[in-house]
Amino acid sequence: MDAAARRPAAAGSRPRWWTELPLLALVYAAYSAGRLVARGDAHAAAGHGETILRWEELLRIDPERALNRLFTATPALGIPADFAYASLHYLITPAVLIWLWHRRPAHYRTLRTWLMLATLIGLIGFTLLPTAPPRLLDTGSGFADTMARFSSYGWWGGDASAPRGLGGMTNQFAAMPSLHVGWALWCGVVLWKHGRSRATRALAVAYPLVIVLVVMGTANHYLLDALAGTAVMGLGLLLTRPALRLAERVRGAATGATRPGVGSGTVTGAAGPGVSSVPGGVSGLVAGGATGAVGGFVAAGAAGTPANVSDGCETSAGERIPRQPTRRGRPTAAAAASAAAADDGAATAAQ
Repeated sequence: MDAAARRPAAAGSRPRWWTELPLLALVYAAYSAGRLVARGDAHAAAGHGETILRWEELLRIDPERALNRLFTATPALGIPADFAYASLHYLITPAVLIWLWHRRPAHYRTLRTWLMLATLIGLIGFTLLPTAPPRLLDTGSGFADTMARFSSYGWWGGDASAPRGLGGMTNQFAAMPSLHVGWALWCGVVLWKHGRSRATRALAVAYPLVIVLVVMGTANHYLLDALAGTAVMGLGLLLTRPALRLAERVRGAATGATRPGVGSGTVTGAAGPGVSSVPGGVSGLVAGGATGAVGGFVAAGAAGTPANVSDGCETSAGERIPRQPTRRGRPTAAAAASAAAADDGAATAAQ
């Protein structure tokens, strides 16, 4: 097998699409299933929402009511906002992922891991702190459900972004943190950092800001939800590099476990009848370059004894014995000349 084929994929290389799509589908399925499991108690979720609203009022950071009144009274704002809330996170985020995979493969694995980690952290937040959005609070809270009011213009009903009649397939109390804002921020960072045109960078800034206004104007999130979504993305970014290192170690251990004998051990019977075993570190050299016809000489040289050829005459590889007959029984011209030169030298030495 080629060495390049055995080498594990580099951390910055582009994964194969037929392995990447099932992974993303699995993570999203786990996220959706986790949201359904972590629905929480309606009374407790409403209490958490009211607590967040009181904190915002105390800190004087509660623009939700004013935005919600504006979007409700102005269909030209409310209807596009409902469409944006119900669809963009399903369209823009996958589109940016595909663009990364195709155009920026060296950065894809890192940025995809960041998005996945932040999503899982958000799921933990939904589980530990189920929170009712502003539109599901008591009518005395001053919020109107724009999604329900303008539902005749789209596919949604009174169940946020879920299609009409499928509200049971979503978690209405997954307001804290806002992953609508978190995913939009991820898209903005990716487009700003890796986009090259002015239009791309303008979109990188505008998209997260628009989503923040949309989630509050439609009464689906509080401002603190949006800030929590930003914090979740920051935490996911901090954990990305350690997660990638851990994945590389696990991949390396798994690869090593499936490749026994690499770099250690012995290779037996590789160098002919005279060699029983060769250390793994030099097995390729010996087995590839000194086997076959000269296997006996390698064995003899390794043992420190000369190879015996023709009754005790010691020769090296390729040397011929003087006057040695050829296959037809006659010495070749070169052999005869060599033998004559040897005889003349011996005679001279004797004199």
